Amino acid sequence: MTKTFVRAVAHLLCVGSVAIAAGFPTGAVAQSVLERSPNLSGGWVGAPGRIHFHFLHRFDASPAPARKVGNAPTFLLAYGVGGYGLVGIHYTTNSALVSGHPNEWEVLARYSPLSSTVGAPADLGITVAFNEATESIDGELAVGVPFGPVKAMGAARYFSDAYGSGESRWAVGGGLRIRLNEYLALAGDVVTLTSPEDDEDYGWGAAIQIAIPYTPHTLSLQAANTNSATLQGSSIASGGTRYGFEFTIPITLARFFGGGSSPAPPDVSTLGQAELVASDTVRIVVREFEFSDPDVVVSPGTYVEWVNEGEIAHSSTADDELWDSRLLAPGESYGRVFSEVGSHPYHCLPHPFMTGAVTVVGGGNR
Repeated sequence: MTKTFVRAVAHLLCVGSVAIAAGFPTGAVAQSVLERSPNLSGGWVGAPGRIHFHFLHRFDASPAPARKVGNAPTFLLAYGVGGYGLVGIHYTTNSALVSGHPNEWEVLARYSPLSSTVGAPADLGITVAFNEATESIDGELAVGVPFGPVKAMGAARYFSDAYGSGESRWAVGGGLRIRLNEYLALAGDVVTLTSPEDDEDYGWGAAIQIAIPYTPHTLSLQAANTNSATLQGSSIASGGTRYGFEFTIPITLARFFGGGSSPAPPDVSTLGQAELVASDTVRIVVREFEFSDPDVVVSPGTYVEWVNEGEIAHSSTADDELWDSRLLAPGESYGRVFSEVGSHPYHCLPHPFMTGAVTVVGGGNR
């Protein structure tokens, strides 16, 4: 790596740290490919507290008689910050960006101050990146405006050294994502340099976007004439049509660092009336690999309900086998009346790092 590249990495990490410290409102937590198109980010920042690993493979074939199949893979390794930020790196092993430079690295930081999934009228994403192949500081302003199941997307991009030419260039793009149902969407886009040369053609992409049921993974089946997923690589045509796929793997750090044991029961002797749940019904939401209220204290006769508002199946299973909801698909719920005084730890059966406890306090403390 060049010294410039190392300095850019340090600078972008500082930018990400400042965004975290600023405490901006939390943005969208959404399935990745269902919120964007092959060449546009749509302002996607990924789920918070997760490592996001994506691998994109696009294949082409040489003419007859050889018909040799070539592969242009791009890998993304990134970390979602609080639902409003993303810091990561793209690596392309077979880049066509600069002649004689087969590999391409892009370090990026993205901030999303607006998200339509949390009530904003539009999505907004700001990306700053450094492309090692061209030693260029790049940027993108991405917008997305939902109209029911349709999301219109646009982007403006700037490259300080475009395609190794030594000149700064601008690119603009637009696209659509049409959500067919919870698990399926169609997407397409077009991106072009604002002043293309005679040998420079616009980039385009089309895809079927799939959320794999009961898992956090998504899959994109796509056709495109662009080579890589970096800002510069996705802004210009590179050869003919390539067919391929993108697969996303979010890694929840709590699985490995959150601890697998149930929480210690609260000290019942120190609980006051104000700390008891003053309701006949308690609702616990299951989302993003956690229980919304993992430690509830209730009086005998309280109905406790778990509602799965996440994207994959979870359960509420007592450590002592007092109850078991079995797997709850997204949108399903399970509840029971608690009359057994004491602390009752529980966990999610397929994800044992997800833990909680229901403590029932008797003696008329309601």
